[in-house]
Amino acid sequence: MPQDDLSRAIWRKSSKSNGQGGACVEVASNLPGIVAVRDSKNPDAPALVFTHVEWEAFLDGVSKKEFDLP
Repeated sequence: MPQDDLSRAIWRKSSKSNGQGGACVEVASNLPGIVAVRDSKNPDAPALVFTHVEWEAFLDGVSKKEFDLP
């Protein structure tokens, strides 16, 4: 999906984000067929775009702590 198609994205941050210069990401899941992710400190940079299946697989891995560092 071209970046221009993200103009209708509704971006949201985690409720755990304190907004004080932290490294936060914003997610837009309201677009048909995709989930977009961007850096909250640089919202004009290109976003990463995933299918809903890819995003759900990522969230499943997070919940199972598959990405935790030793």
